[in-house]
Amino acid sequence: MNRPMNGIELLGAPLFISWQITRDCDLACVHCCTDSAPGHGLADELTEAEALDLADQIVAAEVPYVMLCGGEPLRVPHFIALAERLGHAGVMLKIETNGQLLDQPIIDRLASLPIRSIQISLDADTQDVYGRQRPGASLAKVHAACRAVREAGMPLEVTFAPTRLNIDQLDAVMRRAAALGAFRFNTGRLMRIGRAARLWHKIRPDEADEVKFRNTLDSYTAGLVSSGVDTKMEICYLPFTVADGLDQNRDKPPATMLIMPNGLVKVVGASGYICSDLGRSSLLHAWDDYRAAWHDQAVLDDIDRCITDEGFQARANDWISTLNGVNQHA
Repeated sequence: MNRPMNGIELLGAPLFISWQITRDCDLACVHCCTDSAPGHGLADELTEAEALDLADQIVAAEVPYVMLCGGEPLRVPHFIALAERLGHAGVMLKIETNGQLLDQPIIDRLASLPIRSIQISLDADTQDVYGRQRPGASLAKVHAACRAVREAGMPLEVTFAPTRLNIDQLDAVMRRAAALGAFRFNTGRLMRIGRAARLWHKIRPDEADEVKFRNTLDSYTAGLVSSGVDTKMEICYLPFTVADGLDQNRDKPPATMLIMPNGLVKVVGASGYICSDLGRSSLLHAWDDYRAAWHDQAVLDDIDRCITDEGFQARANDWISTLNGVNQHA
């Protein structure tokens, strides 16, 4: 496939890096797309020295925006050192967290950095429902973390993963997010990836609830209902499905790089293809590998299959390398 020289072909480095710095997590949420859980860190995750070296390469390449996520990034002992290495060099940061470990000392350190947003998962408005979707988690801790983020002057995003357990609490969670000072509310159809794929028959909302969920979001954004939700809060739910997003990316590949905890680079989150290894290549070489992957017919065929067959997306964590044709499994 010959793609015209535009978009990513004209960029010398990614505009955005989503960096999963660990698969370890303090929770084992039923909908987790990375299948993270306590003690589930990969055996070959980047060491502190390796992670800081990669951060230096990101700075040198003038990548403007990086998201640190996981797993739970706050479980990584060198999380703050990594955030400060990037942030003190002027890289804008987004931190994605479940909020359980986001205490005041960490917030104070982050508040001195160029934070584009702190994104906190808020998947219910009652402890009972929240605890079933995120076993062992405290909703009160999440609310406290959200308030502390805003009190520290940092932008707050809230994300909501709709399952059979919580989908009827959408309105209440949106109101709560607005009351907590979130500038953006992120949601969309539940992704059939990771633990969610394994529990799909138990947690996927039924069709009627999914239709109501989408109609509610459409109504809010169109201003057709008087919801009491702060209209200044942006409601983001498009592309609504993984397939919708892949379809857009297929025609216009994003200027992003998705880095796994061990330094492997994925082409897109919903496909299993790995296009580079930052343990063997520099960041800029990995960017070349990423751009080349969008010309690889096997990669494109895999993406097409993910678009047409939702069940195929469940293979996203079964990594397939384009480097030597060697399969690697998360």
